[in-house]
Amino acid sequence: MVLLSIFLFLTSGIALIFYVPKSNLALIRALGLLIAGFVLFQSSILISLVNFNKFYYQQNSYLSFDFNFLNWNLNFGVDGFSVFFFLLSSLLIFLCILYSWKNDLIKEYIINLLVLELLLLLVFSVLDILLFYIFFEAILIPMFLLIGLFGSRARKIRAAYLLFFYTFIGSVLMLLGILYIYTIVGSLSLEYVSSYAFSNQEQQWLFVAFFLSFACKIPIFPFHIWLPEAHVEAPTVGSVVLAGILLKLGVYGFLRYSLPLFPDACFYFFPLVYLMCLLGVIYASFTAVRQTDIKRIVAYSSVAHMNLVVLGIFSFNLTGIDGALLQSISHGFVSGGLFFMIGILYERYHSRLLYYYSGLVQVMPLYATVLFILTLANIALPGTSGFIGEFLLLCSIHEVNVVACILSTLGLFFGGAYSLWLYNRIIFGNLKISYTTKFNDLNFREIILLLILLIPIILMGLNPEFYVQGIQVASHSLATIYYIYI
Repeated sequence: MVLLSIFLFLTSGIALIFYVPKSNLALIRALGLLIAGFVLFQSSILISLVNFNKFYYQQNSYLSFDFNFLNWNLNFGVDGFSVFFFLLSSLLIFLCILYSWKNDLIKEYIINLLVLELLLLLVFSVLDILLFYIFFEAILIPMFLLIGLFGSRARKIRAAYLLFFYTFIGSVLMLLGILYIYTIVGSLSLEYVSSYAFSNQEQQWLFVAFFLSFACKIPIFPFHIWLPEAHVEAPTVGSVVLAGILLKLGVYGFLRYSLPLFPDACFYFFPLVYLMCLLGVIYASFTAVRQTDIKRIVAYSSVAHMNLVVLGIFSFNLTGIDGALLQSISHGFVSGGLFFMIGILYERYHSRLLYYYSGLVQVMPLYATVLFILTLANIALPGTSGFIGEFLLLCSIHEVNVVACILSTLGLFFGGAYSLWLYNRIIFGNLKISYTTKFNDLNFREIILLLILLIPIILMGLNPEFYVQGIQVASHSLATIYYIYI
């Protein structure tokens, strides 16, 4: 009943904050942080409750509950990999509320973030295909508001509409595919649908319908156009949620729906998917080098990392699935931390252009230290969370195609180059006192926020066994229950 208590607590918390007077900022902040903190605590309890015994089948590994609503049997559950996405969402939303502590529009901010958290947790736990689609698309509403209302520049409206239309139009075919599945299967429960044997032609059409939706969310090249624009115009919190959680919805969709339901179509289309993702890794890496906006550099870095994750998923081996999940979780921590760091700079100097920054190590040593650790994690240095996932991904790609592995490694090499170049440009060199006149290092709230992010990054890099154990149960279940040919 932990899942049900989380959903009920979040819903009642949102309603409670809605009726608190807008002028009572202290109470609103305290309630928002308390609600998000309780959900984070409950999410951490879920990990201890999920069955990580690799000898059990997937249906026994779910921690689930059912209830009936208007004669519609609704089923929710988490297993070995959705529970980590559950925890990642709870952690980042909690940190986003902590980061927004000084915001004047704190009531609207917190309500929007808590609604977004509720929808994300529903997506990662619902086991009904139509409900998954509804929650999947409903996430666009709070994200549209985050960018369109709370963005920093005039182009925020254009960026919000790009996000909305790219991801919504890409999902129209998915809805048609879900309706087709219901007409021939007679149920929308994932358990029933996964036991139905679709013909090869049905699998191919349905795979395309689902693929377009998930590809726009990740995003896979060339469906990535909306992402850099949305990142640049979004507030810091919006960028953290976008890179840390929303991009993972496509990964989750592939693993929960595309591979289990349409395995033959996945094999049929995997050369095309491989080509698109390889182009995405190389294109994003080269494009990031020539950017002058810090947010755009990190945004294109996210495109490269997520395209590499899809390469691992479509390698059709356990190594690739494990690597994709580990890298997705790691990327959520690392990219979230990087966007927090960019937001801290923007709050102080109101610019994200590289031209205005240099020599910050002389006046912001704590900032320089934290950014250094996050940069090392972003380039997958051994001992950080990024190393395990990327190493497994490259091993899985090598098993499928050596040339693809070499090209992926080349993209990652350029990723390391521009990450170190970015750090060197901001932190070292001569201090530009004509542009940056006020020098404030990290305050206590920012240090606590960043430490909370750095702890899992370091622990995951030094001792990944805990994450791998839970994830391997889910990947073995995929192989056993959904006959992925491994």
